[in-house]
Parts: sequence; C-alpha cells; structure tokens
Amino acid sequence: MNTLATLLRSSALALSLVAALAPAHADDAPKQVYNEQADARAELNQALAQANAQQRNVLVVFGANWCGDCMALDRKFSGGTLAGPVAKRFVVLKVNVGRFDKNTDLAAQLGVPLKKGIPAVAVLGRDGQVLSATSGGELADARNMGDDAVLKVLDGLKH
Repeated sequence: MNTLATLLRSSALALSLVAALAPAHADDAPKQVYNEQADARAELNQALAQANAQQRNVLVVFGANWCGDCMALDRKFSGGTLAGPVAKRFVVLKVNVGRFDKNTDLAAQLGVPLKKGIPAVAVLGRDGQVLSATSGGELADARNMGDDAVLKVLDGLKH
C-alpha cells in the first residue's frame, strides 16, 4: 500500500510539473520567425517585386527558429534602433535553413556559406543580382552584438 501511495504521489507530481512547464496558451509558444513550410524561391520573387515597387534592395536573412542568434537578430531588425535603418534600406526576407537541410541550395546560389554560421545574409539588388553577402559568420554571434556592431556589418555590405 505504501508503494502504491508513493507511486500515485510521484505520478501526480510529474503531471503537475508537465502542466507547469507547458505553455498555457498557444500565444505563449516560442515565436516562429522563420516559416518552415515556405517556398523560399516564391517568397524571394515576392520580395523582389516589393523591392522594385519600393525602390529598395532585398536583405535575405538565412536562419532557423532553433537558433538563438537568429532570434536575437530578428528582434534587433523588428524593433529598437535598427528597425528604422533596416526598413528604410531593405525589404527583409527570412529564409529557413532548418537543421542545415533546407534552402541550402538557395544560400549557395546567393554566395552565402552557411557553414560559417547563421544568421547569414545576402543583399540583392532589385533585379535579383547579388550585391554582397556575409562570408565569415559576421552575424553568427548576434545575441552578443550591440546594435552598432550589427549596423556596421550591414554598412559593410554593398547595397
């Protein structure tokens, strides 16, 4: 009887821990900034059309939802002091690379070496031509980079 009571208490404790750790609502789940089901080439065509209409270049950001540095860079681009300069210069397209098993052909085509780390970026002109790209993991430590350091990397890219 003592063993059964201990087992029941352990089970109840385990269930309460699972409930406490699980998100209460879907809104509490981690934000998915990289669309894992997207057709990256179709989205690139849409971004180029938007860039043409707005007279800006396209900033293609290769990353993944599991990547803390990718999430940090997205937060920098979507808010704070970098949001304005990035939006003024670029149409931003986020391309999911999964576990380096998705859209790697597109990264290679745009001259972005993913093996150097993500996030990695390429700047495309409105005509789709690659103007510049990161080549040495310049943004792979985005979570520890200040806004000025990220802006310096972007300023170093031809656009």
